[in-house]
Amino acid sequence: MTDTKPNLILIGLRASGKSTIGRVLAEQFGRAFVDLDEVTSGLLGASGAGEAIASHGIEAFREAECRALASVLEESGRVVALGGGTPTAPGCAAMLESDPCRVVYLRALPETLRVRLKNSDNADRPALVGDDEIGEVETLFDQRDELYRSISETVIHTDGVSEESVLAALVAVTMVDR
Repeated sequence: MTDTKPNLILIGLRASGKSTIGRVLAEQFGRAFVDLDEVTSGLLGASGAGEAIASHGIEAFREAECRALASVLEESGRVVALGGGTPTAPGCAAMLESDPCRVVYLRALPETLRVRLKNSDNADRPALVGDDEIGEVETLFDQRDELYRSISETVIHTDGVSEESVLAALVAVTMVDR
C-alpha cells in the first residue's frame, strides 16, 4: 500500500546536508529514505555518482537522473535527497513542480560548503565545472541558487547552524507526520 503523505524532497548543493539530514529525518519519523544519487548510479551500474559520471559522462548521468526521479516519485511518503544537479537535468524541475511533493532547499553559502567539502571525503564528488570540486562551489552556487529557490516551497539556511537545529527547522516548516 502506498503512503498518502507527500514525499519530502531535499535539494541543495553538495555538502548542504541533504543526505545526512534526510537519513535522520526519515529514521525519526519512520519513513523510507532515498538518496537519488544512489538510485541514479545503480541505473548506470556504478557504485557512486563519481564513477557513473566518469564512466558514462555527465549527459548520460543527467538522463539517468531524470529516469531515477520519475521512478522515485511514483511512490509517496518518503524523504528523498536529490543530487545537487538533479534540478538542472532536463525535465526534473518540471517533475518536481507538478508532483504533490514538498520541496525544501537546504541552502548553505559557498564559504560554508567549501569548509564542509574540505572536511569530508570527496572521492565520489567529481568536479563539474573545471577540475576542482571545492573551488567550483561559488560557480555552482551562482548557477543554481535561483533555480533551487524557484522550485522549493521552503528555504532553510544551514550556515553556522547545528544538524539538530536544521532538523528542527525542517520538522517545523514541513510538519512531517509521525
